[in-house]
Amino acid sequence: MTEPSSRRRGAAGFGIFTLILVVVFTGLGIWQLQRRAEKHALIAALNERLAAAPEALPEPSQWAALRPVSAEFRRVTFTATYAKLPDAMVFSSGSGVRDDISGPGTWAFLPARLPSGETVVVNAGFVQNTMQDRAQEGRAIAPLITGEPVKLSGYLRFPENAGSLTPKENPAKRLWFVRNHLAMATALGWGEGKSIAPFYIDLESPVPDSGIPRPGPLKVNLKDDHMQYAITWFTLALAVLIAFALWMRGQRRT
Repeated sequence: MTEPSSRRRGAAGFGIFTLILVVVFTGLGIWQLQRRAEKHALIAALNERLAAAPEALPEPSQWAALRPVSAEFRRVTFTATYAKLPDAMVFSSGSGVRDDISGPGTWAFLPARLPSGETVVVNAGFVQNTMQDRAQEGRAIAPLITGEPVKLSGYLRFPENAGSLTPKENPAKRLWFVRNHLAMATALGWGEGKSIAPFYIDLESPVPDSGIPRPGPLKVNLKDDHMQYAITWFTLALAVLIAFALWMRGQRRT
């Protein structure tokens, strides 16, 4: 094989490799732009739900049809009675949807009975610095368990899944690290099957006289770095093209 022929084969191979990289990097950039458009549409939809007036809690017969994509963050209002059952706490170091929450603490999860008998789990709000202090959270929650119906307003939320690095729950301390109310219900005897709503409620009101637990309004705060990522991928595609052009120029000179 002659040297010019070998050089042409090498240039062709490097050209194909460069083309593959450019296509991949460009495709990733376009994908990030598509994700950005989808994220903006999601933010707009969620903001619309958060700004809407509260509507009646869906009837139990409708629960099975609810999906996070269409029901998450929907504002609802209903009347229920906090059950005299063990509560659960979910550790948190802040909140992505509450600007007024910072630092370590726990979310207080309580089962509430509807007049029809079903159970809706309520995230009654944030209690500061209570990861290990069950007594402190118990003192904060006790005034809520009056045995009387109360009108509640809040947002539909759906259970989270634990990640590979999420600490394991401690049912003995009634301590969780993800907001999975269904797992809490099973472990703590709140109910099971169709008697438990597939969603839980992030409480907005009423606020206890003591202010603890601290419920409140939610605000969409989704991370949106897709344009930055798209620019990075397009820049890499351009850099690969420039590098190939400079290499070809050098090959011609030699």
